[in-house]
Amino acid sequence: MIEIKNLHKSFDGKEVLKGISTRFESGKTNLVIGQSGSGKTVLIKNIVGLFEPTEGDVLYDGRSFMQMSKRERAMLRREMGMIFQNAALFDSMSVLENVMFPLDMFSDDSYKDRVRRARFCLDHVNLSDACDKYPGEISGGMQKRVAIARAIALNPKYLFCDEPNSGLDPKTSLVIDELIHHITQEFNTTTIINTHDMNSVMGIGEHILFIYQGYAEWEGTKDEVMHADNELLNNFIFASDLFRKVRQAAM
Repeated sequence: MIEIKNLHKSFDGKEVLKGISTRFESGKTNLVIGQSGSGKTVLIKNIVGLFEPTEGDVLYDGRSFMQMSKRERAMLRREMGMIFQNAALFDSMSVLENVMFPLDMFSDDSYKDRVRRARFCLDHVNLSDACDKYPGEISGGMQKRVAIARAIALNPKYLFCDEPNSGLDPKTSLVIDELIHHITQEFNTTTIINTHDMNSVMGIGEHILFIYQGYAEWEGTKDEVMHADNELLNNFIFASDLFRKVRQAAM
């Protein structure tokens, strides 16, 4: 579990995060949504330690990030898995080598065991036959699946996903959502997903945090979002005709 307590972040005197408090539970897909510039990316960067909060704290299973030493923070980062918007694979490495990269960096296992673990992760994302291919030889959706396999290679307790469906077609996006949701439940990870994809919200949104102009404006589930009495949230969620019609049909 990750708990955010009264988090503030300012840049050059401008406050971007304004006292956000929330809790991201383990074994659930936690989605952070909001308009561009709302502060959701800044929130994620504060959680993982890329930014230092101006005020407040981030607790990892009760451990205060702000009170950790550099060594303790480095150890914590080994418990994190990251899925980037553009997959961020190494073009000169095969699919198997990409997944093995964090294992080569941080694991003391033998080479044979590292290969076994990498193949296990690729099997979990249905890419066991692509081990010898290179990123340029596979589709964008397959690259995202490789990124997921790499993110779980070290069996992380915390999984962060930055726009995992960016650039993907709806069918492939659904596959990625289902994979992340399945992995979250199977390994009981604390998963936080930064997304603009409303299909993800309605599909796997077990806990949704809506940020508006730096405030935690609304929290709830995918079932509650359809009937939320929050004008700002409704304007964001039901901006498209499709979701507006879905809501009207559900009422």
